[in-house]
Amino acid sequence: MLTEKQLEEIREHLEKAQNPVFFYDNDADGLCSFVILRKFIGRGKGVAVKSFPELNASYAKKAQELDADYVFVLDKPVVSREFVEELNKLGLTMVWIDHHEIQSDINEKEFKHLFIYNPALSHGKDKSFEPVTYWSYKVSKKKEDLWLVVVGCIYDHYLPEFVSEFKKEYPDFWGKVKDPFDAYFGTEIGRIARSLNFGLKDSVSNVVRLQNFLISCKNPRDVFAEESANYFFRKRYGDIKKKYDVLIDRAKTFVKDKIIFFEYSGDLSISSDLSNELLYRNPGKFIAVAYKNGNIANISLRGKNVKKILEKILKEVSGTGGGHEDAVGARIKAEDLGKFKELLEKEIN
Repeated sequence: MLTEKQLEEIREHLEKAQNPVFFYDNDADGLCSFVILRKFIGRGKGVAVKSFPELNASYAKKAQELDADYVFVLDKPVVSREFVEELNKLGLTMVWIDHHEIQSDINEKEFKHLFIYNPALSHGKDKSFEPVTYWSYKVSKKKEDLWLVVVGCIYDHYLPEFVSEFKKEYPDFWGKVKDPFDAYFGTEIGRIARSLNFGLKDSVSNVVRLQNFLISCKNPRDVFAEESANYFFRKRYGDIKKKYDVLIDRAKTFVKDKIIFFEYSGDLSISSDLSNELLYRNPGKFIAVAYKNGNIANISLRGKNVKKILEKILKEVSGTGGGHEDAVGARIKAEDLGKFKELLEKEIN
């Protein structure tokens, strides 16, 4: 857990920042974290990080272009040393808020202007993995953002303790929920979480429009209200949803005894979204969704202790990857996909 002292330190960093740039992971947890903190101080620019797996050095140049005086990195588990070094040269303070248990050679002792807040790096009973949205809400303490923290948390497969408060305020957005997947795939607030994830798979200009729209929203009912401010978001969501439904139907034909291994290509990288729904529809199975883009394959894996399985596979297949115990992502050469599948099935069986 982050302590109250750490939360206060984050508030102090935010209040010092006059023109902060927020680099956030390209998903609903990252986006909602940014929106909550942006609303808290009323200033700053957001940049969705689309590089995989790390926040690379090119984004340091982006911070400079945006004339940042502070940099916040939200929900990005892997940050390149070059990125931190470039910020350090520029004299920019970097506040890194995350919740993944990762091995990194980047530490606060080495860089004067680096501050790391990550409950997953704590020890013993203090270690925890709450989404960054959760901690952003703990920092802001703004009740008006209750719906945003629920969106970010259920996207990241976590039910926060204030769900009962949300259910009381927005009963039509909730329902019979036993676990985070029930909320994500079976409620109206879950539909909003999925739609935001789809909305991030758009042009930079439309993602900026989405950010600005969310900052202006008063409650979840505003999200799908028919107005000009969210036109591009609603259109993009509708377009992606059609393609997504087709891919889900195709993936269902690849169900085996213990695993679903589905490969696809095209212009839409949504392997994480697909793997989550396939797991929800097929509890107890292992899920692997591989998106092939040229010579590269991005793979989303779901299943019990799948992180340990991935670590074994990556000793024999060249690539990168990581994430949570039961939900990880990997990036390998497309030509190695057959070998990856063979090793995965061997480990599972």
